[in-house]
This record gives sequence, structure tokens and C-alpha cells, in this order.
Amino acid sequence: MPADDALKKAIRLVQLRQMLLSQPDRTWRTREVAERLGVSEDSARRDLEDLSGAGLVPLYTEGAGPSSVWLISPASRAVLPPLHLDYAQGAALYTAARLLSQQQDERNDVVRAALSNLISILPESLRPHLERLVVGLGQSEGRGNVTTIFETLARAWLTRKVVTMIYEPPHKNPYTCRFAPYLLEPSGFGRTIYFIGHSTPPGELRTYKLERVRQAALTGEAFEIPPSFSGSDLLKQAWGVMYGGDEPAHVKLQFTLFVSQRVRETIWHPSQKLTETPTGLLWEADIADVTEMKPWIRGWGGDCEVIEPAALRQEMIQEVHRLARAYGINPTTVTPEGKPDESLLTDLFGEE
Repeated sequence: MPADDALKKAIRLVQLRQMLLSQPDRTWRTREVAERLGVSEDSARRDLEDLSGAGLVPLYTEGAGPSSVWLISPASRAVLPPLHLDYAQGAALYTAARLLSQQQDERNDVVRAALSNLISILPESLRPHLERLVVGLGQSEGRGNVTTIFETLARAWLTRKVVTMIYEPPHKNPYTCRFAPYLLEPSGFGRTIYFIGHSTPPGELRTYKLERVRQAALTGEAFEIPPSFSGSDLLKQAWGVMYGGDEPAHVKLQFTLFVSQRVRETIWHPSQKLTETPTGLLWEADIADVTEMKPWIRGWGGDCEVIEPAALRQEMIQEVHRLARAYGINPTTVTPEGKPDESLLTDLFGEE
């Protein structure tokens, strides 16, 4: 399909979705939809089928032939109330939604539809550019489609209903659980969305990654979020969503002068402390679980040295050794006595 045709259809689907949801109890004939959209009945029928198939509007039909009508599923007619924003608020919310869309490498039609609805309330002069951003959103070839699962978990979170779920952790067998989602938490580092809540088994708080959920079904069982649960307190010392269970680790990183200005420009963690040094900048913070921050540390390359904790420093040293092997680098580290450091060579290349 040419790009212009795809854009026209994407805009038409947004209009059709808004039209249907604005009158959720109404029945629609294909001919009526075609007249409203200014297209043929065949095109209108395909648009209705595409909306339904993508999960953007849960439609079903009654009757047969010319007398058939389209309806929204009664169980899915609940929609949020209208949102009234001024220009600046609309731009701010669009920015947040756009950042969310950039974290999606799997297809998520719910995010796409939300972004489309937001675009529709922005000034008309901005719409053409923004609508083009939506056309290809989440359409990466070969990626999964998490739309239905996200929609189920989001509904469970907002209505406080338990879901039955099949979850597949990495390198482990899938298992079935009953899950009460307390919190939805996006992660910029992992380009994903996590749900945190009570899971049975194991009868404890768990964090589940959206892409690892294989199936999710809403139940009629209601749950209450315990008064003791606070998402902000739980994640206060986390780097991302890994909140840990023990005392946080005190992390010290030495940054070179070359990147010090960039490090100062961002508050990377609420507990961070910055200290100027002759060679650059010392960065300190208390982190609940350092696992998630390792890719961030690696991303600074040789401009970041781990000082503490000792275990993390040792991991980064081993990482350097692996990189040396990967790039075929033959270090000739010399000891104070002028002899090669045989222990380092053994670490790099193994014993004979």
C-alpha cells in the first residue's frame, strides 16, 4: 500500500474509532459508516474488520446480509471521561505519549490508538506531521503483538480485577499464576512496560515484563491494594523496576572530564551525589539492585570507572577482559619489576 494511502487509512481509522466510541450503545449499518467516512461500503467493511481485528474497538455483528449491523461488545463499552486540555497541557501529554511509543518495539495497538486520540485534540496545524508518526508505529516486521495482553492487564489494573496468566521467564519453563496488578511501570532502559503486583504462586509481590506474558484472561475476582503498598516508596531506590530486598548498594563512579558536563545535566537517580575531582566527576548513589544499571555504565565506555561496590568493579574488570578477547586485543601489561603480569594474561587467555 503506498504511503499516502496508508496515511489516509490510518486517519480514517482514527475517525471511525472515535465515531463508534462516541455512541457505544448504537448499532451501525455498513452503509451508514461508508456515508460518514465518504468511502465505498467495501472499504467501510474492511475498516470495521481492521478495527475489530486489531483490538482497537471490540466489534461484533448481528443479523445477515443487508440487514446486518455492527455493535460494540457490551463488556468493553466502558471508556474514560472526556479530557479537556489547554495547548501547553496537550503538548506535554503528547510528549509523554510519544516517549512511551518510542519504548515499544513490539506492536501495541492500544498505545497507537491512544496516541492517535491525543493527536486528534491538538491544533490542526500540527496533525499532519504527527499522524505520519503513528502510521508505522509498532509495525516492525517479525515483532510480536502485545495488544491484547496489554489491554487485559491494563483493564485489570484500572478495574482492580485479578487475571489468570501464563508467564515465561528467560531460560525457564512457562508457568500459570493468578495476578493482581498494583502498578504499571514503563522502563526506558528495557524499552518495555512492567506490571508489579501480587502473584499466586508464589503468594508474594512480583514484577512481570509485558513481552514475557504469553496469555492473560480477566476474571471477575476483585482485589484491593494493601494500604502498606506504595509504588513510589518501593521504587525509590531502584534504578528501574528491580527494587531488591536487602540493603541498597552504595555505588561510586568516576567520570572523566570529557563527559562530566553531560553527567551533570541529568538527575539519574534521586539519591545521587556529585563531587568535582581533579580528573572529572565522582558520582554516588544508593541503588537497590545494580543489575539494571550495568548497561548504563557500559554505555559510558572508558569515561566511567566503577570505584564501589567491589563486586560490581570486579564484574566490569571481567567485562573488559571479555571485550579484549572479542576484539583480539593482546595486552602487554607490565609489572613494576618489568615483567608481564601473568595473572592478567591468564584471565584474558586462560591457562595452557
